[in-house]
Amino acid sequence: MALISLGIDHQNASLDLLERVTVPEHEWSKILRTLMSQRNVHEAVFVSTCLRTEVVAVIDRFHGAIDEITETLADATNLGADEFKDKLTVHFDRGVATHLFSVASGLKSVVPGEFEILGQLRRALELAQEEHTAGPELTEIFHRALATGRRVRAETSIARGTTSFAQAAVAMALEELGDEAGDARVVVVGAGQLATGVVKSLLSTSAPIVNLTIVNRTHERAIALANDANDARVDVADFSTLHSQVRGARLAIVAVETPSPLLSLVDLDRSTAPLLIVDLGVPRAIASDVDALTGVRRVDISDLRERIERVLDERHEAADAAIEIVVADVEKYLDDQRARGAAAIVSELREYFDEIVATELARRENELGELSEEQRERIRSLVRSVVAKIAHRPTVLLKEAAGTDQGIRLNEATRALFDL
Repeated sequence: MALISLGIDHQNASLDLLERVTVPEHEWSKILRTLMSQRNVHEAVFVSTCLRTEVVAVIDRFHGAIDEITETLADATNLGADEFKDKLTVHFDRGVATHLFSVASGLKSVVPGEFEILGQLRRALELAQEEHTAGPELTEIFHRALATGRRVRAETSIARGTTSFAQAAVAMALEELGDEAGDARVVVVGAGQLATGVVKSLLSTSAPIVNLTIVNRTHERAIALANDANDARVDVADFSTLHSQVRGARLAIVAVETPSPLLSLVDLDRSTAPLLIVDLGVPRAIASDVDALTGVRRVDISDLRERIERVLDERHEAADAAIEIVVADVEKYLDDQRARGAAAIVSELREYFDEIVATELARRENELGELSEEQRERIRSLVRSVVAKIAHRPTVLLKEAAGTDQGIRLNEATRALFDL
C-alpha cells in the first residue's frame, strides 16, 4: 500500500474552478464514505477550503486510485472529470509528506504562515476519525504535519505581521477606504472561523470603526460572536435584513459558504452611498453583476491574492527557514516510517524461525527421550544458534535497506519466500 494526495488549489487553478469544486463541510462525510467504498482506497481524509480541495489517502494501485478519487470528486461537485483533470496536483509516497507538511506550515497559502490552515487540517482529520476513514498511517502523518506547522510558526518569522487570511482581507479593505475607514459603518456577513477573524481584525485596527454589524443565517451564532467580541461598537442584525444592512454600510465583508450569491445587482441598485464589498466566499457570495452599479466596488479573493503576491519578498528569508524545518521534519518522519517498516518484517521473520524451531523440537521430543535434560537443552541451544545465524544476514539487510527501492523488493521477496 502507498500514500497519495490529489487535489486542486489556488496555485494551479482559477478562482472560477475553485468555486465549482469547493464542497461544504456538511457533505464531507458522504465523500469520505464514497472514497472508502472504492476498491483501491483503504484510508482517506478529505478537506475543502476556499482555496483548496484535496484528498489524502492510503491506496493500492496508483492509477486505479487516481481514477476512483477523481470520479468521486466529479460526482461530489457535479462536474465532469475532464473539466478539472488537468488541474489536479498529485503527490505520491514521500511527496505526500513534503506536500502536507508544507501546507500545514503555511508555505502553500495565499498568506504565507497563515493560521487558519492548521484548524482546517485538524478538523479534516477529526471528521475522518469520526467516520473511521483515517487509520494509523493517515492519523500519524497529519499529526506530524500539524506539529511541523506549529514549529514553523514558533521558530521562524513567517507568521510576523499579517498572519491570517482574515487579517489580509481587512488590511486590503481599509487600504481601499483610505481616510474614510475611521468613520465607516461596517457589516460582516457570516459567523464562522473566517468571519470571526475578520471581526477581531476590524476591532483591533487603528482605524476607529464606528459601528460593526454582524449578519448571519443562524442568528444565535451571530449573537455568540458579538458576545465574544465584547465591544460596544458591535451589534447583530437578523439575516432577513441583509439587503438593507449592506445598502446602508460603507464596507461589507462577506465570509460565508453559500451555493449561490446572496446579493446581486437587483438587491443593491437602490444604494446611494459609496459601498465597498469584500467577497471572501468560494463560491462567490456576491454576484459579479453588481460591478455595473455606480458607487459599488466589489473585490474578491483573486484581488486579495494579487495584492499579497506583491509583498511576498518581505518573507522570503522566513520562508527559506520554514522550508529547512519542513525538510528536516519530513526526513525524520520518513526515517521513523522506515524503522517501523523494517521492525515489522524482521519481527515476523524471527517469529517464523522461532516457530519452526519449536515445532521441530516438539516433533522430535520422543527421539530425545534417552538424553538427560541438560543434553536436551544443549541440543535446543545449538538448533536456535544455527537458525539465528542463518537469519542474521537477512534481518541486517532488511533493516539497512528499509525505505529504499531495494528495501521494498527485499521486503516483498522475504514475504514471498517465507509465506509471511
